[in-house]
Amino acid sequence: MLDTLPQWLPHCPRWTWLLSVGTVLLWLPLSHTTTSPLNCHKICICASNIVSCSKMNLSDVPLHIPSYTVVLDLSYNELKRLKSEWTPDRLPNLHNLLVSHNEMTFLSSEAFVNVKHLRYLDLSSNQLRQLDEFVFEPLVNLEVLLLYNNRITTIDRAAFITMINLQKLYLSQNQISRFPTELIKDKSRLDKLSLLDISSNRVAVLPIDELRNLPAYIKNGLYFHSNPLHCNCDLYTLLAHWYIRNLNSAVDFKDDYTCVLPGPQKTQVPAFDLSSDYMNCSTFKEEEEEAFLEQSLLLRCDTKHRNMFKTWTLPGNVPVIAGTNQTAKVSNDGNLLVNPVKTDDSGTYTCFATSEAFNETIYIVLKVYNFTMHRSGETLNTAYTTLVGCLASVVMVLMYLYLTPCRCFCCPNKGKGRGEDSIHSSMLSVTPTHEDPALKAEINRHVAFIDSKNSQGQNGKLNPNGDEDEEDEEEDQDAEAGSLMKGKRKKSVAESISSVFSDTPMVV
Repeated sequence: MLDTLPQWLPHCPRWTWLLSVGTVLLWLPLSHTTTSPLNCHKICICASNIVSCSKMNLSDVPLHIPSYTVVLDLSYNELKRLKSEWTPDRLPNLHNLLVSHNEMTFLSSEAFVNVKHLRYLDLSSNQLRQLDEFVFEPLVNLEVLLLYNNRITTIDRAAFITMINLQKLYLSQNQISRFPTELIKDKSRLDKLSLLDISSNRVAVLPIDELRNLPAYIKNGLYFHSNPLHCNCDLYTLLAHWYIRNLNSAVDFKDDYTCVLPGPQKTQVPAFDLSSDYMNCSTFKEEEEEAFLEQSLLLRCDTKHRNMFKTWTLPGNVPVIAGTNQTAKVSNDGNLLVNPVKTDDSGTYTCFATSEAFNETIYIVLKVYNFTMHRSGETLNTAYTTLVGCLASVVMVLMYLYLTPCRCFCCPNKGKGRGEDSIHSSMLSVTPTHEDPALKAEINRHVAFIDSKNSQGQNGKLNPNGDEDEEDEEEDQDAEAGSLMKGKRKKSVAESISSVFSDTPMVV
């Protein structure tokens, strides 16, 4: 064009020549910046909808990335900041963005405004120190976020709140000292989150209660090994439970779960050894389910994976079939509802969970108590009443034995002489009047029933035959008392208890 320009230049007006030159100058840079093949050949490698700019020693992101790009690889460069204008054009088809192994220390709050459809974001192996509140706000479709091997110390509690489709979050190998409880807490938990890796950080305290109540599919992908955790039996019980359930997070990294013992030395020991060598924690056993009669019970098939097809069998390998008169029914979410609970519902229930890639079997042992939940209080009241009744009976017996209303000193004929001792004084008194040792032994071994009738002889001794011997009044009273006590009283004792009758037995 320059060769031909001198030939027609003298025949054209001056303004026409200036306009032509200006148009050429404007056209050249425009064609250089808008033609994507130039960028692909000089800076990046383009393969269909993949643009790879890896290992190009880039300090800034190339401008004018093609709008059809699905995968953009900027890893292994020298990028220090990801500003809001790093891509002035919207990239509606960009799903994967790889910015790992750079030197980034800053993420703009508007860095992802033009890439809202990202599903996979790799920011690992950089020098990020904190995650602000709104940095990931536009990424509502993101499923996987890699932030491991940074220098993150602070995570805002609302940093991931808008990422409702996030499934996997990698935060390992940072300097995080607070466990992000908001990610797993019941009311603020991300519903689709199935993997959270916070291993190799500085976390010392875990929210044990929150972790214990998590679904199995979250526990299966929750990694917190290689942290300076405080040793306690709750930590051991939690890990032992996960290990018995064969959860990947506990089985795959069993030897990497360590904790720090209390004390100034800060000794680090294996967490699974707390049951014996260090803290003598109780050996964990899977607890049984408990239920009461007539209540409604829900047995959960807590599988390690989502979207599993679940079937149940009752004790005795009886399958649960829909549309029958069984008290157990499978709900829409695969759990088993037993309503009402009966005595013969005790036993082992089995849940079979299947999918195209996984099979899992879960056993639940149910123990049914033989009383209703509402009657448990009544049972306690009945036992209390029975105890009070027994104590009252004991008190009454003691009162009867030691507070008898009528003793020998208050009985009639208390003015009789030594020889006129009656059976009241010889058999019912704690200290008998008679001095015969054989008589004492005989008295202490028997129960005497006092006849309400006047069946005494004139010497005050019991006459079992009902007769009185008046002639014996003249004889020596002491000798006669001894002979009668050895003779007639033994005859009375030898006979059946029914031969004497009284309403009040007296035990001496």
